Amino acid sequence: MNRRALVVGPVLAMLLAGCGSGAGAAAPEPPASSAPERTGAASPSASAPVPVDPGGATPAGALLVADFGGDTVTFLHPERGPFASVRVGTAPYGLVVGADGRAWVATAEGVAVVDTRARKSLGRVPYRTATGPVTDGEYRGGGMGIALSPDGRRVYAGVNVPDGPGVLEVIDTGSLEVTDVVPVGRRPFDVDVSPDGREVYATNHDSFDVTALRADSLDARTFEVAPYGTEGGLGSWLKPHYAAVRADGRLLLPFEGERLAVLDPRTGRVSVERMTANTHQHGAALAPDGTLLVVGTGPIGSDDAEASLTVRAKDGTERVIPLDGPHEDVAVSADGGTAYVTGGFTRDGHWNGITVVDLADGDARRLPGGERPLGIAVLR
Repeated sequence: MNRRALVVGPVLAMLLAGCGSGAGAAAPEPPASSAPERTGAASPSASAPVPVDPGGATPAGALLVADFGGDTVTFLHPERGPFASVRVGTAPYGLVVGADGRAWVATAEGVAVVDTRARKSLGRVPYRTATGPVTDGEYRGGGMGIALSPDGRRVYAGVNVPDGPGVLEVIDTGSLEVTDVVPVGRRPFDVDVSPDGREVYATNHDSFDVTALRADSLDARTFEVAPYGTEGGLGSWLKPHYAAVRADGRLLLPFEGERLAVLDPRTGRVSVERMTANTHQHGAALAPDGTLLVVGTGPIGSDDAEASLTVRAKDGTERVIPLDGPHEDVAVSADGGTAYVTGGFTRDGHWNGITVVDLADGDARRLPGGERPLGIAVLR
């Protein structure tokens, strides 16, 4: 049996209990178009807010993080820390920002819309799918992964439905309404769009698969992505978490700092390449030059390495940069020189801030800010 193979008993009980806590059929909360803006740090442990002209535009290169431990998104200066926050809804998870400056944030209550230039709420689009009472924590119902079509006309939100398969809800960004709901797999951790916008991909953590949908017809195909197999079901750690879509259309899904599953959605074929970090892995992103960045959250077994950031060149060579404590997701600067890694983490051990990594020399420094930040974007 593989050294990582099964984590059952207490872990399985925790997973099932977590899913059960979100059960029920409650109507989605109404939009919160009047949600007040908050300014300053989003957490008592964060550094003092950086002064910013309240009437001025948000500076380019600022960071936006989803405060999974609260109900806000936090704006951070990449060198000096937090300077504003805006209330969006309970337990925000993933976020994406369009060319028009609007951020779309997947919360437990709906998809929140934020004007990042003016730093104000534009309301919230409720889910069409009932996901149970509004709660927080890793197994809460509601939005998880989220993506935006290249033309900015549609948002795709992966919605967790506790105790069952999830859905992908499609939002028209002009009318701010859900136009379609498509079944996907269990707990859609991540949602991505192909470079040409023709396909959408939901990475379904608890069903060991990826759902690929045509953007025009929403016809769906499902591909198993399980380089360790599916033994253990809900009690297994060895599931897909996040993906990055390469320029050639293939999806890159890292597993445990040991294996990189490469899915070709045209054929459904999955090939496996070796990785070297030897640690549980979550967030993934591609730099402009095609370098793959993968977040190692830290050990889940006694022989696992600590948290890290893998920097993987297109030829497969890797550098592994140590990180101080658990992390979750990653974004990269426009010039590809800096990575920003969130400290929120979906399990215990999270912290309120990000790590800023110089990709040239591997220098890493912590920057306080946010409240258990998960999703992150660099504002243009």
